[in-house]
Amino acid sequence: MPVLQSNLDTQSESFRGNVTDMREALGVLQGLCDEAAEGGGPQAMARLAKRNKMPLRERISLILDRDSPFLEISPFAAWRSSYKVGAGFVLGIGVVNDVECVIQGHDPSVRAGAFNPFNTKKLMRGLEIARENRLPLIQLVESAGGDLRGGSGGGDPEAALQRELAHFAESGRLFYEITELSKIRIPTISVVFGSSTAGGAYQPGMSDYNIFIKQQSKVFLGGPPLVKMATGEDADEEALGGAEMHTQISGLGDYLAVDERDAIRICREVVGHLNWRKFGPEPDGDFEEPKYDPEDLLGMVSQDLRTPFDMRDVIARIVDGSYFEEFKSQYGPTLICGWAKVHGYPVGVLGNNGALFPESSEKAAQFIQLCNQIDVPLVFLHNITGFIVGTDYEQAGITKNGSKMINAVSNSTVPHISIITAASYGAGNYGMSGRAFGPRFTYIWPFSKIAVMGPKQMAGVMSIVGRMAAERRGERFDEEADAQRAARVEYWAEERSKGLFATSRVSDDGMIDPRDTRTVIAMSLSACCNNKIEGTKEFGTWR
Repeated sequence: MPVLQSNLDTQSESFRGNVTDMREALGVLQGLCDEAAEGGGPQAMARLAKRNKMPLRERISLILDRDSPFLEISPFAAWRSSYKVGAGFVLGIGVVNDVECVIQGHDPSVRAGAFNPFNTKKLMRGLEIARENRLPLIQLVESAGGDLRGGSGGGDPEAALQRELAHFAESGRLFYEITELSKIRIPTISVVFGSSTAGGAYQPGMSDYNIFIKQQSKVFLGGPPLVKMATGEDADEEALGGAEMHTQISGLGDYLAVDERDAIRICREVVGHLNWRKFGPEPDGDFEEPKYDPEDLLGMVSQDLRTPFDMRDVIARIVDGSYFEEFKSQYGPTLICGWAKVHGYPVGVLGNNGALFPESSEKAAQFIQLCNQIDVPLVFLHNITGFIVGTDYEQAGITKNGSKMINAVSNSTVPHISIITAASYGAGNYGMSGRAFGPRFTYIWPFSKIAVMGPKQMAGVMSIVGRMAAERRGERFDEEADAQRAARVEYWAEERSKGLFATSRVSDDGMIDPRDTRTVIAMSLSACCNNKIEGTKEFGTWR
């Protein structure tokens, strides 16, 4: 394959400014990571230590193979909400006894590991990742069940109950998902580290393997207070749901550990006997690092997303040896398509260099079909304002060809990995396999924005519609009130479109350092290859 030639000027004033801005943004993200790692705070952590309990992240680090990486999913969930950053839940993919596993668990230092709307989304995403990619699931269980206090930790009990009921149906789905994993021969393992009530009890109840800790694990549908209210019985915790009772009498527990480290040892042994084999292709181990320095990715994107950049410069810094076989380079040039490898895994790459025109949309549809014919996963690099609009473009077939592209994305069966590097607006997000189209993984860069359209465009469209409505009614249009309304719309649209807000609502799998893009794609591809990679030649009707 030819080597991509990068023309990026790393000495320019704009590049240096972008680097400075990006480093500042990454500093903010590091602060949020540190905040999430603190869990419920120093006092809560001290209470755990007093009970001889390890913090959740320490438990995970001991389960993982030594010096192996952990790909954390949605670490900034619940940012700018009344819940803790991270939502009191850790989710990610790591290697245990040479087996890639989904590992997830409630943080007992945050409201006793209670369920809330944000960590429920993370938990369900973990189950989805395990199912789609055929990854064994390890659950570190310690949860008080639903958080009846709501987001504020107090306040109006009626409002808290309404919030709890709002996500009740979604959280209940976890029981179905865990049992379905077992049905399709994806192992599920629960390590119970403490008291697990109600929904927390059903996690081990539905799992294939259960590991309990002596004098520490407690599992019951209703704890002593609920039993007292429901039946009048004054129940003893150990007799009601203790580790020894469940391993000796009820049979819910399969293994009895003497302490947390012993439970982790047993968990690793269980994974070791699974006889796990990856169904997907092995990567080519003989690969080269990119010819260009990944550090350059820090200066690629401006905070002003209207500033263009060449997506080939990004590709040259994330693919093996910077080798890239471009497809139809002269046709539909606002979309780059081509073949490459990432850490030895073959991929088809689609990257935006402008809006999607009829020609670039048609090219994308053909390229996606070709990759499906040869079972090659697709990597989508977003910087897209949308499909082009206007009379000339409609007559040239933008709706027709854009529909071809969306048809191809929808019916493609090879794994998709989406990286939102900058803008991802409107139907352009769909055409580039946005979250709604079921990519295996979606990640975003710090300056990225995701919305129906740009904030200025949204405010402007609403003003035009309002002006036209006033004319139809024969009324005077209030320009001053419209200007104030437009300013409010633009402000809130801008705030809601920011990548950090989107990732905090678990609309992707995490905001990443641009320099880590190559590694994150490779780890995601490796996870995908636990399952068979089989493309399809079956697509919907082309117009």
